[in-house]
Amino acid sequence: NRFYMIERPRVKKTLPTVLSKSEVRSLLESTNNIKHKCILSMLYSTGLRRTELLNLKIADIDSKRMVVHVRHGKGNKDRVTLLSETCLHDLRVYFTQCRPKIYLFEGVNDARYSSSSMARIVKQATYKAGIRKRVTSHTLRHSFATHLLEDGVDIRYIQQLLGHNSTTTTEIYTHVARNSF
Repeated sequence: NRFYMIERPRVKKTLPTVLSKSEVRSLLESTNNIKHKCILSMLYSTGLRRTELLNLKIADIDSKRMVVHVRHGKGNKDRVTLLSETCLHDLRVYFTQCRPKIYLFEGVNDARYSSSSMARIVKQATYKAGIRKRVTSHTLRHSFATHLLEDGVDIRYIQQLLGHNSTTTTEIYTHVARNSF
C-alpha cells in the first residue's frame, strides 16, 4: 500500500502544568463561597476529572471509609479514590447550607452543575490567588498525582486512584516531580 510510505506528523507531547503545594493552598483560600471551595478542594484532593466530579451523587461520598466512589468514569469504569478530612468537613458545611438533592453539586432546578461554571470557578480562584500559570480543573488533577508521587506514594496506587489503565500513562508525573526517580 502506497500510504505506508507517507511520513506521519509526530504528536507533540507536552509535560503537564503542576501547581506547588503553596499555590494550591492559596487557590483554595482565595474563595469565600463554600460551594466553590468544595469544588476546588474535591478536584485537588481526589484527583477527579471535571465530568467525574460533576456526575458525583450524594451517595457516592462514603464518610465512614473516607472514600469517593466514581461511577462510570472515563471508559465507563468505576473506581474509588481518597477523601480528605478537611474536604469532608467543608462538604458537611456545604451540605447543611445548600442542601443538594441528587447530585453533589447542583445548578439551577436541581440539575447537574455545568462544566462551564466549574471552569469559571477555577479561573476566578486562580486570578484571586495571583497565580500566573494557566490553571484548569485538570491542572489540579495533575498536581494531585505529582504531589502524591513526591510524597513517596507507589505509582501503581496513584494509577488506581486516577483510573489509568497502564502505569505508562501515570509515569508522565515522574517527569515533573521534584524528586524524580
